[in-house]
Amino acid sequence: MNADPTSDRILRRRLRDALAVLSAGGLLLTSCTATHLRLSAAHIPAGMEAIAATAPVPAGLLRYYQQQLDWKPCPKKPAFQCTTLKAPLDYAHPDAGDITLAATRKRATGTGAKRIGSLLYNPGGPGFPAITGLWAAADAFSPSVRAAYDLVAVDPRGVGDSTPVDCNTDTAMALPDAGVITTAGKPDFEGVDAVNEKTADACRLHSGRLLPHVGTLEAARDLDLMRALVGDERLHFLGLSYGTYLGTTYAELFPSRVGRMVLDGAVDPSIDGYHRFLDSAHGYQVAWESFAADCATRTDCPVGHSVEQANRTLDALAAALDQNPLQPGKDVTITGQFLLAVVAIALRLPAWEDLRVLLSEVTRRDTTGLQKLTAANQEHSVVGDLDLTAVSCLSAPLGPRFTPAQAKAALPEFVRVSPQFGALDSTSLQMCAHWPVGPTQPSHRVTAPGTPPILVVGTTRDPATPYVWSQALARQLSSGRLLTRNGDGHTAFSQGSTCVDTAIDRYLLNGQLPPVGTVCT
Repeated sequence: MNADPTSDRILRRRLRDALAVLSAGGLLLTSCTATHLRLSAAHIPAGMEAIAATAPVPAGLLRYYQQQLDWKPCPKKPAFQCTTLKAPLDYAHPDAGDITLAATRKRATGTGAKRIGSLLYNPGGPGFPAITGLWAAADAFSPSVRAAYDLVAVDPRGVGDSTPVDCNTDTAMALPDAGVITTAGKPDFEGVDAVNEKTADACRLHSGRLLPHVGTLEAARDLDLMRALVGDERLHFLGLSYGTYLGTTYAELFPSRVGRMVLDGAVDPSIDGYHRFLDSAHGYQVAWESFAADCATRTDCPVGHSVEQANRTLDALAAALDQNPLQPGKDVTITGQFLLAVVAIALRLPAWEDLRVLLSEVTRRDTTGLQKLTAANQEHSVVGDLDLTAVSCLSAPLGPRFTPAQAKAALPEFVRVSPQFGALDSTSLQMCAHWPVGPTQPSHRVTAPGTPPILVVGTTRDPATPYVWSQALARQLSSGRLLTRNGDGHTAFSQGSTCVDTAIDRYLLNGQLPPVGTVCT
């Protein structure tokens, strides 16, 4: 691994989010404007029709919208303020009980006319805490944005310091070989299914009352509650990855309450769960081959000097580790599956220099770099994986429900679009097969008529949220504008492109959109 401590901190900071996606799924009020919600009735879950047809705030929700927030220095991050607020467990039935949402903010440095309001931030996931995400990302915002906005993040319901999904189980760790890719490239679909069934049963037992109410629809309503409690008439929002799906859902529910909204690394709400993982598997293949092509130009490239040779080398390394796993320490087993997951993380960041070093080590069966990532992986508890599953399974675009036989039948297509990563990603099709709650949010095109301009940002070789998704979302939204970053890695904000960061700043500060067709590097 790169010995630079800053690089190492960044890698570890982002590792938790990436591993949650890979291991469980493939891969963020005192004034309230009167408005009618414009969500099509076909896309409103049963019991929410009355809310969607009512303006401004249903009487049963007033007590939530009239809370007073008590901001205090965060115990773990005194430079930030923290608070909690109450939200209804079930927005359609506010008398059914409360949950607690945790929030943080970094106060704006500007005063008077320089201040615009609050910018709510969601770093992605699902299942990733927005609070710690903002703590890590706050310094990435420009001084001008920091002067204009309070930076605010809310841990989504079921996640982090908000009322959590707690299944009181370690069953996701119970079958350590489940899902391992064998030398024949065939995942253990039945083993994955057994783990998923045990986990779902435990979650039904311990969190059954909460599970139906941790979806993106509810999280978007929580954003509106937070918008009102910080005193903004409109929601200003920056969402990355899954955060774009959260923002898109908000725009469809509350079009007239949208302020300046940036959706970076977009999820296409019109795709189904199958294509979510198929497209992403192809995205990782594109990203890997981009890395391999760059590596091939270097005399010390550890995987060869052509893309074809790099593909064969990675396959051989993974197969060797599946046949003969490395066990560098107690309770540490490094398989081919884990190697592929680590490679995928490095492609997301992107961290090509680190990846070259790590692959060079693995060819010598040196586990130095892998042990660092293994230790960071072990810091990520099973609860995080369950958070991801709990949120994803309520959304048809995020959570497919495939049996082992159906997933096995899909394997050839996954391997076709992604020879190196398709087999691993195909097991994600089973993630919701036994989940106690079915999807409440169907796949559909989102147009969100009536919103101000929304800025969608896409990266051409983004492995986790492929560029075609950002293109699709920008076309669907009635006011969408696409900003393209020609580059590698997952998302574009604060990834080293002055062009992208300047365009986002101009939009957040002045509402100025980049010209149609703008491409940044």
